Amino acid sequence: MLLGCIADDLTGATDLALMLSREGMRTVQCNGVPMGRLDLEDVDAVVIALKSRSNPASEAVAQSLAAADWLLAHDAKRLFFKYCSTFDSTNEGNIGPVSEALLDRLGENFTLACPAFPAAGRSIYMGNLFVNGVPLAESPMRHHPLNPMRDSDLRRVLARQTQCEIGHVAYADVEAGSAAIRAAFAREAAANRRIAIVDALNDAHLRAIGAAAVDAKLITGGSGVAIGLPAAYLAAGLMTGLTPPPKTISAPAGRQIVLAGSCSTATRGQVAAALAAGFPGLRIDPLEIASGHVNAASVLDWIKAQKPTAIPLIYSSDDPENVVAVQKKLGREAAGHVVEQLLAQVARGLGGLGFSKILVAGGETSGAVVEALGIKVLSIGPEIDPGVPWTLSRAGPQMALALKSGNFGTPDFFLKAWSMLQ
Repeated sequence: MLLGCIADDLTGATDLALMLSREGMRTVQCNGVPMGRLDLEDVDAVVIALKSRSNPASEAVAQSLAAADWLLAHDAKRLFFKYCSTFDSTNEGNIGPVSEALLDRLGENFTLACPAFPAAGRSIYMGNLFVNGVPLAESPMRHHPLNPMRDSDLRRVLARQTQCEIGHVAYADVEAGSAAIRAAFAREAAANRRIAIVDALNDAHLRAIGAAAVDAKLITGGSGVAIGLPAAYLAAGLMTGLTPPPKTISAPAGRQIVLAGSCSTATRGQVAAALAAGFPGLRIDPLEIASGHVNAASVLDWIKAQKPTAIPLIYSSDDPENVVAVQKKLGREAAGHVVEQLLAQVARGLGGLGFSKILVAGGETSGAVVEALGIKVLSIGPEIDPGVPWTLSRAGPQMALALKSGNFGTPDFFLKAWSMLQ
C-alpha cells in the first residue's frame, strides 16, 4: 500500500476513495479501523472512514492516531487526512488538533491544508474558502446544525484550533506551477509554519499541488487535492501503472430506497425533486421519534405498504428555522442522533423486505446506516456526481450503496443515480 487515508466521516471517505480510484489508484474503503490485517496485495490506497468530525477533539485525535497506526503497520508510505470541502469544524477542532497530532506521530514539521474542490463549487483564494462563489461565512454553511461556519478565512479558523503557526501558499505561487508551490512549501516550513492553507481555483491548480506534494509524508485536505496524486506518484516511480476505474456496477438483485437524514440545502432540493417526480415519501420528525410516536417498526410498516416497483423516500429534511426550533427542544446533537439511529434501525430491516440498493444522504446518517448493516469494506464503483460513487460491499450483506454528503449532488441526484446500476 502506497497511500493510507484517514477520513473524518463516511461520505468523505467515499468521496476520497472515488477520487483516487477515478485517477487510477486501486482503492478500497474500510468503515472503521479494521481488526487485524487485510490482504492488500492488489491495493494502492486504503481509506479508513471514521466518525470523528463532530466528536470532542481528544476523541477525534485518538481515533485518527489509531487509524494512522494501523495504516503504518500495513506499510503505508504516505498519509492523507481527509476532511470536508467546507472545512466543517469548531473553534476547538477537529481539523487542527488531528493535523497536529499526525504531524507529531510522523515526526514531520510541515503539511498543507487544501479543502478546495472546484467541481463541487469549493475554491480557495487569499486563504478564504468560497462555496459556489459565495464566501463560506455567507453560504448556507453558516446555518450548519453541528458545525456552523461563520468565518471564511481558513487561516483564522485553523489558528483558533491549534498551537501550530499557520501559513499560506497564495494564488500567485499556485498559478506558477508545481515548482513554485514546492518552493512555497519550503518557505513556509522554514518560517516554522507547520500547516499552510493553499489557494486553488481549478483542477489544474489541484494537479499542480499534487505534483508539488509528491514527497509529503502527510497531506491534509478535501478529496479535490487528491486529484493530482496518482499521476504524481506514477511519475515519481512510486507506482508501476494506473488502473482505469469501473464505468458501471453490477448490483445485487433487489429493491431500491432512499434514506435522507441531512437537512442541507442540496439535500432539501433533492428531496423536493424526488417527491415532485412521484417518489412515495415519508417525512420523519425528530420530536415524534423522541416521543415514541414514530419508530423503526412504524416506518418499516409504511415501506411494506408501498408498491414493489416504487422507490420509497424516508427523509427528515426541514427548513433551517424548523431545525433550530427542534434543536432547542431536544439539544443540538440529540436532534440529529435520534434521526440517525432511527434510519439505522430501518436499514437493518430492509434486507428482509428485499432491498439491496440503498441511497443515503448525510454523512452522519451514512455512518450510522453502514454500521447498522455491518458492512466493513467497500469497493468503489462509478461516479454519480462529483464526490459521490456507487459502492459495493466486499463482505457482509450484499448491497449497493450510494453514500452522499448532505451538501453534494445535483437536484436530480435521487432520480438519476439508479440508471447507473446494472
